[in-house]
Amino acid sequence: MNKILYFIIYSWTYLHALLSFRALYVLSDILYFWVYIVAGYRLKVVRTNLFDSFPEKSKKELRAIEREFYHHFCDYFVETIKLLHISDEEMSKRMKFENMELVDELMKNGNSILMFLGHYCNWEWVTSINLNFRDKENVILAQIYKPLKNKAFDDLFLKIRSRFDSMGIPRYETLRAIVKLRRDKMQTMVGFMADQLPSINNIHYWTTFLNQDSAVFTGVERIAKQTGFAVVYLDMQKESRGHYRATVRLISDNPVEDPEFKITETYIRAMEKTILRKPAYWLWTHKRWKRSRQEVAEMQHHHK
Repeated sequence: MNKILYFIIYSWTYLHALLSFRALYVLSDILYFWVYIVAGYRLKVVRTNLFDSFPEKSKKELRAIEREFYHHFCDYFVETIKLLHISDEEMSKRMKFENMELVDELMKNGNSILMFLGHYCNWEWVTSINLNFRDKENVILAQIYKPLKNKAFDDLFLKIRSRFDSMGIPRYETLRAIVKLRRDKMQTMVGFMADQLPSINNIHYWTTFLNQDSAVFTGVERIAKQTGFAVVYLDMQKESRGHYRATVRLISDNPVEDPEFKITETYIRAMEKTILRKPAYWLWTHKRWKRSRQEVAEMQHHHK
């Protein structure tokens, strides 16, 4: 049954991927009407998140961000579909990476890199960074992902995300996979989207993020300290519809020596700065702040 469902979904998606960007953005505008105006998809969550994150902004300003967010959200959807049928050349023109010399410098002695990014701009297009490594042996781009409950949709997204030969690692296999890559003497740059709410068992650190008391995922820092891998942040910007620029910024080239939580805090501050520059391009539909510090403490105590 899953194979049949996958075939149907893949065929539908691939047919849409054959469309030009101009046609896809017409589709995006139609989706905007249905997703935002008619269905109000997660509108209450979006409004609560925006109101709590920007208490200084007027209702008019918040509504403007809200509308722009939903426009971008629909663009993200059609752009992601396009990954099934886009040339390397066109992808390179639309998704540009800056400061890649920092990556070369960090990797020149056989080191590997952990890369922080967030649900900002079009994070699915970040896998095209692999186009910069195709002339290098024993270098692989990997991404940590949360498997979807529906097998057909999970298979489809894995196919989309591997368009540029990147390796998908289920989040529950993260450390094991990274250790294996290192044992096999493979240099790797592993991407982590660590801007959303961690699971209860993975909450070890709290900070202020977008004006709110926020639990923060510390797994990347722990892995960096165990492996010694350098840590970078990918700062994304949307230049125009379907055109993005991402700049690699150093967080730590010696994580073993960094004080506890410094790497995590540096990432959160960088992610916040990116969002504040242009708030509409972050994923506001996520229930990022659904649990309070007290609630988490009680749940963690109960699990012991």
